[in-house]
Amino acid sequence: MKVVMINGSRREHGCTYTALTEMSKVFKAEGIDTEIFFVGTRAVKGEINDLVKEIAEAVKTADGLVIGSPVYYASPTGEVIALLDRLWGAAGADLRFKPAAAITSARRAGTSATLDVINKYFQFNQMPIVSSNYWNMVHGSLPEDVFRDEEGVQIMQILASNMSWLIKSIAAGKKAGVKQPQDVEKIHTSFIR
Repeated sequence: MKVVMINGSRREHGCTYTALTEMSKVFKAEGIDTEIFFVGTRAVKGEINDLVKEIAEAVKTADGLVIGSPVYYASPTGEVIALLDRLWGAAGADLRFKPAAAITSARRAGTSATLDVINKYFQFNQMPIVSSNYWNMVHGSLPEDVFRDEEGVQIMQILASNMSWLIKSIAAGKKAGVKQPQDVEKIHTSFIR
C-alpha cells in the first residue's frame, strides 16, 4: 500500500514538508509506504508537464493522496493550483474513489480557506475525504515551530492514522467482494440556453 504526498511549498523542507513527514511516520508504522513530490517552482518554470507526468504515474498504483500547501494570500500556492488543474485532467480517472486529505501550514491565518480550495478537487472527483479531530493544519514560520504546535502535530498523526484505517478498510472490502461504485458519464447542464 502507498500514499502519494504532494508538498506544494516553494520551500522544499519547510513547514508543509515537516507536517507531511509527521504523517509519513504514522503511515510507515501502519505498513504503508509514502512518496513525497516537491512542487517548488517547477510549475512556473516550464516543468509542469514533467511534474504532472511523474505524479500521474505514481497515483496509478497509490491507495491514497495527501496534498499539502502553505497559505499564500488566504489560498494554496499558485503552483499547487496550477498542478492540480493539470493533474486532475491527466489522472482524474486514476484518483477516483481513493481516500484523500488536504493539509496546510501557516504562520497565522488563511488555513481553512486553503483547505476548502484543495478539498474541492477531491469532491469533484468522488474521492473520500479523510479528516482528523480538527482542521488539518499546522502553524509556524519555521519547521521547528511546527513541532511547538503540539495540537497541529497530533492532528497530522491522527489524520494519517485515519487514512491508514480507511485505506485498509477499502482493501478489505474489495477482498470481501464489495464492489466499487460504477463510474457514470457526467451530465453537464448549461444554465444558459
